[in-house]
Amino acid sequence: MSAHPGTVDRPLTHDPQKQAPMTSSTSEPSGSATPYVTTIGANASRQNRTREMQLIPEALARAHMHERLRAAEAERRAVRLAAARRMQRRAERASLRARRALAMAVMQ
Repeated sequence: MSAHPGTVDRPLTHDPQKQAPMTSSTSEPSGSATPYVTTIGANASRQNRTREMQLIPEALARAHMHERLRAAEAERRAVRLAAARRMQRRAERASLRARRALAMAVMQ
């Protein structure tokens, strides 16, 4: 481990004075970004943020509609299920009546 220099995650030492000095790479210019670019970036992000804020009610309405559609579909399913159970009970009663009638006819 001591052969490799420390990484950002695992520095060789936590003592700042013993760490290697930061060397600026030649590809990146020293100094901060130009204020012009920074201001444009800030304005663009601000516009994006206000646009997102304007779209929030639309997103809420869409979510609300989706929820209502889902609830309506669930209610329709429940109604269909109740109707199916009613019809099944009716069919079972009719079947029982038919069997009784047949038994009575056979007994005669």
